Amino acid sequence: MDELPAAVAEHLRMPDLEALRPKASTHRPRILILYGSLRETSYSRLLAQEARRLLERFGCEVRIFDPRGLPLPDEEPATHPKVQELRSLSEWSEGQVWVSPERHGAMTGIMKCQIDWIPLAIGSVRPTQGKTLAVMQVSGGSQSFNAINQLRVLGRWMRMITIPNQSSVAKAFLEFDQDGRMKSSAYYDRVVDVCEELVKFTLLTRDASPYLTDRYSERKETAEELSKRVNLREATGS
Repeated sequence: MDELPAAVAEHLRMPDLEALRPKASTHRPRILILYGSLRETSYSRLLAQEARRLLERFGCEVRIFDPRGLPLPDEEPATHPKVQELRSLSEWSEGQVWVSPERHGAMTGIMKCQIDWIPLAIGSVRPTQGKTLAVMQVSGGSQSFNAINQLRVLGRWMRMITIPNQSSVAKAFLEFDQDGRMKSSAYYDRVVDVCEELVKFTLLTRDASPYLTDRYSERKETAEELSKRVNLREATGS
């Protein structure tokens, strides 16, 4: 270990090809969709519903969270029923889709509120770590990528596997018919691409997720914490 003097040898592990190819689960991929608007005519909700139909066609079990009634972060305790519902769905999911309108050049507060209520950690469990994520946005004007760029930053912060593809639907009011269904267009084709890619990445990574997110720094930290607890018990004679 002379060439790596700053590393702790016992916590360095070579990549394990067998761990990267675990036995595949057979249940349908579980996908949670979040959208960021409370408007009666909400194009982010319509896009979320369109994504749900596609994902179900690709064999997924899909749930959409309704943000109505969700309190602002810190306005209510985490025991609030809507917060518990959101956290339960996030924990249940193996992949997620976040769909936000772009408002004032950014994602909406309603979208950010939902993500803020999903904790980065509960005890030693990170409820979003290793889950797949697809990001989409709708705009009232010309095509923009501000909201989805912000969603990507949040996905990385939540330690999610954000897929390369994405969807930005410009002038969304022109892209849905009177029944709320998305019209055939290049925008729709991209939504299909995103949903298809999300399913592939979810199937590829869900069983290997615990191994993919197993980190040297966390193994080292956990070992040090355990050592401190053991030494403390020995010192106190407990």
